[in-house]
Amino acid sequence: MVLGVAGLLALTGCGTSDDAASTVTVTASASTVTVTPSEDDAKDPDVSATTAPTEEPDDDGPNNAARVRMPDVVCMNLQAAQNKIQEAGVFLSRSEDATGKGRQQIWDRNWIVVAQRPAAGAPIGEGDAVLSAVKYGEPHDCPGG
Repeated sequence: MVLGVAGLLALTGCGTSDDAASTVTVTASASTVTVTPSEDDAKDPDVSATTAPTEEPDDDGPNNAARVRMPDVVCMNLQAAQNKIQEAGVFLSRSEDATGKGRQQIWDRNWIVVAQRPAAGAPIGEGDAVLSAVKYGEPHDCPGG
């Protein structure tokens, strides 16, 4: 009998309801932030509560670093060409596959530079030098083959 009453109570709790679904409305309130300059800021004519400070370019950044002249590295071994650019004062140069196949120059000593951007004598900074190279044994116009 106890089991029957428990079963009956369980079934009546699982029925459907004819009550209408309730609606919940959520409203967000806007908040306002007020910035008041300190006494020190009020005395300083260069500080304004309505304008954000502007950042000046950093002279030590990669694009503003001291520029050096691009050496002539065409027909050099890729590793030797990178070394020559570093000796000039630029430590980041890029290389690309001159055949257009998109190969990575993993072992630089296996590649020969067949073109460079920019031309020799142009001012360069970090990352500006781009060396186009082919593997030794592939066709190129450099002497010695």
